[in-house]
Amino acid sequence: MSNEQIDVSVVIPCLNEVKSIAFCIDKALKAFQEAGIKGEVVIGDNGSTDGSIEIAEKHGARVAHATLKGYGHALRAAIEAARGTFLIMGDADDSYDFTEVPRFVAKWHEGYEVVMGNRFKGEIKPGAMPWHHKYIGNPVLSTLLRVLFNTSISDSHCGMRGFTKDSYIKMDLRTTGMEFASEFVIKAVKIGAKMTEIPITLWPDKRGRPPHLRSFRDGWRHLRFMLLYAPNWLFLVPGGVLMGLGLFLVFWLLAGPRYIGQTMFDYHSMFFGVIFTLLGAQIISIGLFAKIFSHSERFAATEHGLERWLKRLTFEHGLVGGGLLALIGFAGDMWIFCQWAGSGFGALAEIRAIMFWSLWFFLGLQVVFASFFLSMLGISRGTYIGDYELKGQGQ
Repeated sequence: MSNEQIDVSVVIPCLNEVKSIAFCIDKALKAFQEAGIKGEVVIGDNGSTDGSIEIAEKHGARVAHATLKGYGHALRAAIEAARGTFLIMGDADDSYDFTEVPRFVAKWHEGYEVVMGNRFKGEIKPGAMPWHHKYIGNPVLSTLLRVLFNTSISDSHCGMRGFTKDSYIKMDLRTTGMEFASEFVIKAVKIGAKMTEIPITLWPDKRGRPPHLRSFRDGWRHLRFMLLYAPNWLFLVPGGVLMGLGLFLVFWLLAGPRYIGQTMFDYHSMFFGVIFTLLGAQIISIGLFAKIFSHSERFAATEHGLERWLKRLTFEHGLVGGGLLALIGFAGDMWIFCQWAGSGFGALAEIRAIMFWSLWFFLGLQVVFASFFLSMLGISRGTYIGDYELKGQGQ
């Protein structure tokens, strides 16, 4: 058996699924036989103690043992042990029908590298999915994935999906828990994998106990991962909006009070404009830190825009630009200080001018120190911000 050519591997993560694991294995092997597919079933065991391992081996599956706990670790153990060119994953609770394996394989033969199951375009049997997963959790998370990462997948968290071993290696998946499903889709999009969906049926599980999935905990982990993986949306967009609003208030109120109807906006509102601008700039800086980290750690496989930006804007650009802003702001403040000193340090009337020039001084300092940190972050992770030297692709 070890020398036999394997085309398709069904990989199943398992943790104490004694009541259902045999059904999954038998259905997959039967599907292989009826479709004439050279396949195998590999169980990624996550420390089962109920006899699941013995049952799996008895029914003809190979067992790969995950040394670390977590859904992602169990899947990785099975995937790494699989010998097939095309892999199909599904849960061990018999909620996914492994007799549908040939339909995934057919899409692979059509040239698709990733084939996602879609429960909403297929059928969800009564009792198979909690209402809050069906009408809130899955639709909301899948919509966020489509918006944040420009995916075309409408059931991003379906547990039954097929993929080539080569595409899996390129994805370089890192997560260990249920957010593995989100990372899979994000990485598949980023590496440019050819993807499609097929309708499938979701059945009530046979586990006879509460699922390992925890709705709110794992839902939050999915959402957190998506936001952390999308620094543009998490940092740059809100930071840009806040900074734009702040600059508008500063320039709008620089000349004097403004009225909207009977409401007067004076330097008090301009002060908030300064705060919004500085806060927005700080958030944008954090977003740039996150993007450099993501790029240098190869989380973002297709950040061509960031690569172009790195080539054009160097540490020295940030240092000079920030230094000029700080110098201009400092000069403006000193000019006002000299006028104030010349009047004997009496009442200070130039509140607007002080806020205006101080804003540019503070912004300039932010740019200078952010430039230093960006460069340090890049150097520490193999990305030299300045000459744009990346590991394995020196310019």
